[in-house]
Amino acid sequence: MPRVTGTVYLVGAGPGDVDLLTVKAVRLLQQADVVLHDALVSPEILRLIRPDAKVIDVGKRHRHKFLTQAEINSLLEFYAQRKQTIVRLKGGDPLIFGRAGEEIAALTEAGIKFEIVPGVTSALASATAAKVSLTDRRFASSIVFATARRQSGGEAVDWSRLVATKSTLAIYMPGDDYAHLSRELVDGGLMDHVPCTVVSRASLPGQQVLRTTLGALAHTEALPAPALLIVGPCANPAAQFTTANARDPLENEYFRNDPSDRYI
Repeated sequence: MPRVTGTVYLVGAGPGDVDLLTVKAVRLLQQADVVLHDALVSPEILRLIRPDAKVIDVGKRHRHKFLTQAEINSLLEFYAQRKQTIVRLKGGDPLIFGRAGEEIAALTEAGIKFEIVPGVTSALASATAAKVSLTDRRFASSIVFATARRQSGGEAVDWSRLVATKSTLAIYMPGDDYAHLSRELVDGGLMDHVPCTVVSRASLPGQQVLRTTLGALAHTEALPAPALLIVGPCANPAAQFTTANARDPLENEYFRNDPSDRYI
């Protein structure tokens, strides 16, 4: 086996707006010998890559993968044995629903040096687009990052456990069946009039922001992917104008004490 000489950089490309890249991410794209990128990385960002670099699209489109994760891991190892600088470019932040853990494990097992460069994750870009704060000491002092998509054969999301934290829910990949997701969240303990916001293509041309309630969401046509759903009192931008002592009433208004008593 050839001696491993290269370093792999797991780099966050952010939500798509080239201006939201970190300075380090730009520098690495201009230095990289090889770039393996996800499908959601914008063309503007890809144009920053060094002209003579080898560029490989390892993403998926319309839920169809061109390469398995194992094949991507093998490519990283292959090029690390032959090149100096390899960038694994991921949408958003590598450590949030980016399968970085699997690649870190593979690189570690192969004895390959790697570094992680963070990026702006979709939840932050979406909150920025919607002009809402994901935390507010009056309403929600914590955030839960979750995904509505499950690995094939995996356990269902325990929404009641997440709802019980009274956190703002930032739900990645909400899918196109809003009615099903809305029903799961109501069954999990939320009232159907809790505010929620869907942001589609955050920071990109064609960005859309939909403000609604959990109950009304069930009757709403899905926005184009990539999208993110923000659920909780903080999803209502008017909440910032409520009185400072509004926390207890809001908790009673939006969260049921017993999730088994489904709100009608």
